[in-house]
Amino acid sequence: MSDFSLTGKTAIVTGGAGGLGRSMVAAYAEAGANVVVASRNRENIERVAAEINAKGQCALAIPVDVTQADAVDELVQRTVDAFGALDVIVNNAGRWGRSHVPEDTPLDEWRTVVEQNLTGVFIPCIAAGKQMISQQRGKIINISSTAGSKGNPGQLHYSAAKAGVISLTNNLAMMWAKHNINVNCILPGLTATDELKGYGIIPSSVDEDGNAVPRLDLPPNPEDVADLALFLASPASDALTGENYPIRTWMKSERFWK
Repeated sequence: MSDFSLTGKTAIVTGGAGGLGRSMVAAYAEAGANVVVASRNRENIERVAAEINAKGQCALAIPVDVTQADAVDELVQRTVDAFGALDVIVNNAGRWGRSHVPEDTPLDEWRTVVEQNLTGVFIPCIAAGKQMISQQRGKIINISSTAGSKGNPGQLHYSAAKAGVISLTNNLAMMWAKHNINVNCILPGLTATDELKGYGIIPSSVDEDGNAVPRLDLPPNPEDVADLALFLASPASDALTGENYPIRTWMKSERFWK
């Protein structure tokens, strides 16, 4: 459908070599976008970009530390120099922290996790926003978490940072609406990435009797997040801004504390 086409558009995906990032990069490229794969690990992003380019699609790998303003400014400038504009940025880069009871949360870890997950979204939002204001158009998609909306008691730092991303999204949406910049937020819950499968925390798709578990009793896949990210980047979402979109099935752990 033409409303979901990104032909001629240019998108940056930070954290573009990770489980969610790779899926979003692939979805954007398949929809016709020029995709900039951004992350700190040059080898990983170059591998992802090469996979996209081998399909006859267009991807460019640019290493970046999203907590460094000069590096992010360079990311945006190199993107515009290569493709002429910046239409979409997905602020997906982030990290977990270790789980602690509140009183044992180390201050240095708090600062690191908040820096990566909140400051590392704020800086790219501002850099991309300046370019989009000059264009008078653009779409910013911030990746938060259901931990930011319902909390995660063992991860005070991560939950607080992800809640901050939701607030940042709402504020920017209001202030930049006059510039025709859509700012929205995706809140993935537990998602069946390769990394989490490796940790053994993704439930099996079959029960102990070998019967298939109903789809809505299983976590979403990275492709489900990518489908929503594609919608929010496409013309189909032109009238939507300042919204928070959870990605979760009916798993009790995604809705309630216990």
